[in-house]
Amino acid sequence: MSSNSEDRRLAFTPAWELVEMIKSKRLSPVELMAAILRRIEHLNPRLNAYLTLAEEQAMEAARQAEAALTKQNDLGLLHGLPISIKDLCNTKGIRTTFGSLVYKDFVPDEDDIVVKRLKAAGAIIVGKTNTPEFGFAAVTENKLGDHCRNPWNSERTSGGSSGGAASSVAAGIGPLALGNDGGGSIRIPASFCGVYGIKPTAGRVPFDPDPVYGLLNELPCHGPITRTVRDAALMMNVLSGPDSADYTCIRTVPPNFLEALNGSRRQLRIAWSSDLGYAVVDPEVKSIAETALHIFEQLGHDVEEAKPATGSPFCVWEVIVTSGYHVTNGSLLDEQADKLTDYNRSVLEFARKLSGAEVARAWGEVLKWRGAMLDFFEKYDLLITPTTAVPAFPIGKKNREFGHGLVDWAFVPFTAIFNCTGNPAATVPCGFSSDGLPVGLQIVAKLESDIEVLRISAAFENFRPWVDKYPSVS
Repeated sequence: MSSNSEDRRLAFTPAWELVEMIKSKRLSPVELMAAILRRIEHLNPRLNAYLTLAEEQAMEAARQAEAALTKQNDLGLLHGLPISIKDLCNTKGIRTTFGSLVYKDFVPDEDDIVVKRLKAAGAIIVGKTNTPEFGFAAVTENKLGDHCRNPWNSERTSGGSSGGAASSVAAGIGPLALGNDGGGSIRIPASFCGVYGIKPTAGRVPFDPDPVYGLLNELPCHGPITRTVRDAALMMNVLSGPDSADYTCIRTVPPNFLEALNGSRRQLRIAWSSDLGYAVVDPEVKSIAETALHIFEQLGHDVEEAKPATGSPFCVWEVIVTSGYHVTNGSLLDEQADKLTDYNRSVLEFARKLSGAEVARAWGEVLKWRGAMLDFFEKYDLLITPTTAVPAFPIGKKNREFGHGLVDWAFVPFTAIFNCTGNPAATVPCGFSSDGLPVGLQIVAKLESDIEVLRISAAFENFRPWVDKYPSVS
């Protein structure tokens, strides 16, 4: 077998299996890291999924991980596994740009909480993945370089804002990726790139105050982007649990998500909505999603058409998120506006004009939506929608705009509402468009029912596996 073939085989081996191979000494962490770095060198110029690589640190950490295998010490859940970190997270000693020229040379002195947890579990940071400036776009473009591209068609967008994370996992240039999601930023690119992504319940994973959201921790959260559901559950075991630095955390001990995948199955009451009452969806996407919906009926669940009484979240989301962002970054308009992207200047200019009354009214709407979702999940166990309204579109294309036009909501109408309400939500690959682009199905559950989302995702994956599908740029 050629070196390239062996590298590719390792790159597409599920992460949970790689862990078992490493711990049983059938695979060297050094061998695995070298293979991933070779693939990054070969493929990243075509995708721009990584903004920063940490080759020397990664190889040294891989050597240390290999040496630890000879000792009797307990090994972490992710021992020796390469992992990428979205470039909105602080990584000690590794450049962290937040997708902005403002921070193009910034090297943090401390890791974010989730990065510390991943390292403590034995994961090895291979690099930082591409993101739009401060995460404020559903496509991954910034002033630092080329757009991040979709491995299924490099002329198409990878989505955003965790576009580099999803692109890297889909292309096999990283087995695990840490993303974060303030309005769909895990689910949108995972759907466009044909991989699995889950936004946990708000507060399930601690979130540091950061340059994007300031102290506003209730909408954004960190989560896994992986090729398999089991890999995501493995990461959830590492990421979850309270931390005193984040007052919004769920304080109870989190469940074992990996063990829960094998838990008993029950008949579920599933609601399906193709539009949530306000979205305009590509007919082909709707058809693919509705065809995939029959799988849940074949699995023995009850499915009926229904939607929660919320309404479109776009204007409210923009007021809440931009006002929090302005608290931390409003000074950039006065001091470094020339370094900002056009869309970030628009965000800050919009936020600067907001009144306290407008922000208060927006939060009032969110509280109503949260009540509506509580009522909805008294009747249903799950809600299923398409993840996006269209497949990945050509880079540079603009769609119809909703709200104030700060975000191009037309192609991503389904995700932001569940950041506002806090519900766990995942995307599973459910098919391909006529031009070979992935289509995703979003699965939403009641608060703190992350296990239910993972279980039904795994059942769907078993019925219609996607891990044997490889993009052209891989």
